[in-house]
Amino acid sequence: MKITYYGHSSFGVEIEGKHLVFDPFISPNPKASGIDIHSIPCDYLLVSHAHQDHMVDVEAIAKRTGAKLIANYEVATWFGGQGVENIVPLNQGGFLHTEFGQVKVVNAIHSSSFPNGSYGGNPVGFVVKTEDATFYYSGDTALTYDMKLINEEFDIDFAFLCIGDHFTMGVYDAAKAAEFVGTDQVIGMHFDTFPRIEINHAGAKATFEQQGKNLILPEIGKSYQLP
Repeated sequence: MKITYYGHSSFGVEIEGKHLVFDPFISPNPKASGIDIHSIPCDYLLVSHAHQDHMVDVEAIAKRTGAKLIANYEVATWFGGQGVENIVPLNQGGFLHTEFGQVKVVNAIHSSSFPNGSYGGNPVGFVVKTEDATFYYSGDTALTYDMKLINEEFDIDFAFLCIGDHFTMGVYDAAKAAEFVGTDQVIGMHFDTFPRIEINHAGAKATFEQQGKNLILPEIGKSYQLP
């Protein structure tokens, strides 16, 4: 799988010629100024919750590409009201079967509201299972025992985990989350974008190494091959 980091919690994942984009917060992020949202390929948009730092570029990408928008019921229907046509509302426990594999919606512990303050539904994470690999995208979340259920159902090859602390779990809890879901390969996200979520890179990597795990701190605009 080819994974491209677009900053904050936004990634592109290419699977068998299909392009998945997670939580696009790109155009307002000065750290991602080198990313052109109008050239990002996208067949599926996966949105974890309604906060602007996870969905600000969804409408522009969805309308340009016609991508399927996968999100909780409230987020999906809200975008439907903005003129996004190809919406797929899913809530926790729901599966979507696609040409590249399966997407399951799983629990996340966080808050979720639209720009006007209205309720954005329950925040979620995603498990994507393909013939080549299975991965977990946590979205914004605290550490939760529900993550152990992911390990019981899936063999997770790698995980995208929030590590910035303050608004989500931090490095120590993320290392434990990796243990809960059963993976040694972690790509960090939701870090360094704002002062409150800046992290010590060397310390973060050392925390994971002490647990026998590898933490990748991706560079914006760079692509990676996993697993």
